[in-house]
Amino acid sequence: MSTDTSVQRIPILGTPVDILSMDSLLAIMERWIHERDRAHWIACTNSHGLMEALRDNSFRKVLESADLSIPDGFRLMKIARRRGHAAQQLTAPDLMDRFCELARHRQYSSYFYGDTEETLGKLVESLTSKYPGLKIAGTLSPPFRPLSPDEEALLIERVNQARPDVLWVGLGLPKQERWIARNLERLHVPVIAAVGATFKFHSGMVPRAPGWMVRNGYEWVWRIAHEPRRLFRRVVMLGPPFLWNVALEQYGFKTFDCGDADSGRSG
Repeated sequence: MSTDTSVQRIPILGTPVDILSMDSLLAIMERWIHERDRAHWIACTNSHGLMEALRDNSFRKVLESADLSIPDGFRLMKIARRRGHAAQQLTAPDLMDRFCELARHRQYSSYFYGDTEETLGKLVESLTSKYPGLKIAGTLSPPFRPLSPDEEALLIERVNQARPDVLWVGLGLPKQERWIARNLERLHVPVIAAVGATFKFHSGMVPRAPGWMVRNGYEWVWRIAHEPRRLFRRVVMLGPPFLWNVALEQYGFKTFDCGDADSGRSG
C-alpha cells in the first residue's frame, strides 16, 4: 500500500480498500512515474471484486498486494462514508479520463493491454481525439485463451520495450488482477492499473451511463440493460449477498478475516 498520508486503508468484507481523492491518486501516480523505481499497481475494486475475494482467499491476497485498491463506484463510496470516511466517488473510466487530460500536458505515455483489436483501435482513436497530443506507447490484444510461459514472456517483453509510463490492463476481473500480480516483477512500468470494462466505455463499444446515474448509484441499471447476459449474475445474483454481508459486518454480527492492513507493497 502507498504510504502517502492522504490515503486511508479500511477493510470491507475482510479486503483492504484505500480511501483517497482523485487528486491524491493522480499525484501518487505522478510520483511513481518520476521515481520509476519499480512497478506499482492499482486495483479498481468494486462489490464484484470483494465478493470474489470473500469466496477465494487467493484472490483476496492478490488485492492485498496492490499498492492501491481504490473503491470503484457508488456502492463502496457509500459504505466508506457510513463508516465515517470522507470518501469521494472514483471510477476506473473517470481515472482514465483525468489521467489522459494530465498526460497530454505532461507528456506521459500510456499502453493499453487487453480486449480486442477492434476495441483497442477505437479506444486510441477516441482518446487521441478527445485529448490531442496524448502519447500512446502501444496496444496489445492478447489471445483469449491461456498463454504458455513463453508466450506470456514475449508479450511482457513487447510492453517493456515500449517503455510506457502507465500500463492500462482491461482483461476483466479477476483475470486482470491475477495477471498483474503474477507478472509484476517482470513489468518495467512504473504504474499499472486494472480497469475492467473501461476500454469498452472509452472506445464507444459499450455506452456509459449518463453522469447523473453514475453519481446517484444507478449505473448498474444502465449496464444490465445494455449487457444483460454478461452482467446479470454479477448484479442480480451477487448484489444482495454483498449487501447482506456488509450489513452483518457494519452492525457487528459477523467479522471477516483480513490480512494485515499494511500487507500491501509499500509505495
